[in-house]
Amino acid sequence: MARKRTTMTVARTEWLGPHIARVYLGDPGFDDFDTNEFTDAYVKLLFDRPEGEVARTYTVRSVDSAAREIAIDFVVHGDEGIAGPWAAAVRPGEQVTFFGPSGAYAPRADADWHLLAGDEAALPAIAAAVEALPEGAPAKVFIEVADSADEITFTSEALVDVTWVHRGGAAHEVGDDRAGDNAPLIGAVRAAPWLPGRAQVFIHGEAQAVMHNLRPYIRKERGVAAEFASISGYWRRGRTEESFRVWKRELAEAETAG
Repeated sequence: MARKRTTMTVARTEWLGPHIARVYLGDPGFDDFDTNEFTDAYVKLLFDRPEGEVARTYTVRSVDSAAREIAIDFVVHGDEGIAGPWAAAVRPGEQVTFFGPSGAYAPRADADWHLLAGDEAALPAIAAAVEALPEGAPAKVFIEVADSADEITFTSEALVDVTWVHRGGAAHEVGDDRAGDNAPLIGAVRAAPWLPGRAQVFIHGEAQAVMHNLRPYIRKERGVAAEFASISGYWRRGRTEESFRVWKRELAEAETAG
């Protein structure tokens, strides 16, 4: 079955910090948007480029049925990339087409506590999950950003302990000593006390840090079962989304073969 294409209209934009822009999409087009139950709901935004139409994957931060709007947050690093510069420059009335939403994760009520971690790319999904956590549920949250200017406020009825991890610059600005295998998020998560009971884990972000460092820690060292662990790379340092998809597919094939 062909994937559904939805077109919505930019209602307004706002900056949450120096590197994060929020774009609100609404009418005309809101009635064509299909909601789902996942807090990591994502769409594939379509952009016209000289080489043809390209897709960029972004989390739906929120859906406001009363206002007839959805919000999508973008990490902006100047003129780098496709979607970030678009979000920084787009104006009300412009339209954007996308596939989706899809998704795979939502907080489980049968977990004893929740661990959520990631970088700016995962911040929208983490924030949506924190808002959806059951009342009184213990949660430890770790988010790596450039500095305190990119921190946001969370709203939740859960017992949320948030740790902001500062890498000292935007993701494209820091050296290898503050990224990949050396991302400060890794040490912050590993050093945190592990709470008793069954944890549900959501860790997403830069693939080298997440897939090669934090996933083995969670799945092997801490023994979290696959059905209680949503762990994946959203992007990889030095790669476009197209080459990142190839890398993810090759990694999955290698793991299956092994």
